[in-house]
Amino acid sequence: MNVQPEFEFVTAAACRDARVNNCPEVATNVPGIVALRDSKRPDAIVTMTASDWATLTGAVKAGEFDLSC
Repeated sequence: MNVQPEFEFVTAAACRDARVNNCPEVATNVPGIVALRDSKRPDAIVTMTASDWATLTGAVKAGEFDLSC
């Protein structure tokens, strides 16, 4: 049986406004693992290595996933 670690999820400051109710949440409290979830679907957790997280955030910052086009 695979036991899920106890993640401590946080949201960005912009998402802490009570009028915003659909933000991504990130947990970095488990060494070597970054966990992501949608605040509207807290049971659906995606995990990745810290290295994969760095690659993903670098690509987002570079505009690789810009959906406004």
